[in-house]
Amino acid sequence: MTAIYRVDGSSVVTSPDAAGPWDRRMQHGSAPASLVTWAAERIPTPVPMNIARVTIDLMRPVPVAPLTIATEILREGRKIQLCEVKLLAEGVQVVGATVLKIKQRSLPLPDDVKDLPVTLPSPEDSLVEDGHAATSPFAAMVSMRAARGRFGQAGAGAVWFRVDHPLIEGEAISQAMRAVVAADFSNGTASTLDFRAWTYINADLTISLARQPVGEWILLDGESSIGPDGAGLAMSRLGDRQGYFGRAVQSLVIEKR
Repeated sequence: MTAIYRVDGSSVVTSPDAAGPWDRRMQHGSAPASLVTWAAERIPTPVPMNIARVTIDLMRPVPVAPLTIATEILREGRKIQLCEVKLLAEGVQVVGATVLKIKQRSLPLPDDVKDLPVTLPSPEDSLVEDGHAATSPFAAMVSMRAARGRFGQAGAGAVWFRVDHPLIEGEAISQAMRAVVAADFSNGTASTLDFRAWTYINADLTISLARQPVGEWILLDGESSIGPDGAGLAMSRLGDRQGYFGRAVQSLVIEKR
């Protein structure tokens, strides 16, 4: 099975399977989101740290083409690391990301501080979304199970996502990568608008994690807010089988087809 990306140093070869639903020449946002997260996780830290926030700006459509990765540490500390990851296509920056890591430590917490449980149906008890593969090659790499509503249909929804395809050749899929891949589907999980009549492309993605997700399945419990002037927000609570662990927000560019 061919991975979405093959990385050699700073050079990246992109598979056609990275393509998204809006234009087959352009990547689905989840693909470069996973790549910048992987690159950030490879930056050494002075002590063990976990990713707490990923902010991704899609500065231009990301082509299904060779890319170059550039990384920089913006702030190095004993408790946090802030790093920057850029993706370039033919020397032009197409993605800019900042990733915040926080020092790992075991803390005895009060008994009343615990994960908010997920009360929605489990992936096994949710509706199999089997029509999404037609929307884009990358979407075909991800299993979806609708716990509430339907993916791509107007209205708030809650959908479980599982990455079923290698992302980086020779590399395991980290838990943070699973979270960002799922999170970029927020605009389709709670679309509000009819996909057949409207486009609602996200210009960015921010995810914040209170803890690292557990397991292969990531839940997006989503909602959208659409304004009258061409902008919108897609927002999701991120969960797993143990409970909710984070949030995701996308800024949307709304246009009529």
